[in-house]
Amino acid sequence: MNQFKTMPKSVKKAIRYIHQDAPEDHLIELKKLFNYAIDKRIEEQKSSIQNGIN
Repeated sequence: MNQFKTMPKSVKKAIRYIHQDAPEDHLIELKKLFNYAIDKRIEEQKSSIQNGIN
């Protein structure tokens, strides 16, 4: 949980919202959005490494 303290405030708020208040339909949509953003970022990193850009 120490990693949580180092996260940006917006991430902390999103996690608290998920834990405390989010209805099920919001949870499903948030999961889709987070997974899409994470997958896109990973692909960008992979392609930049393959192209020799850091």
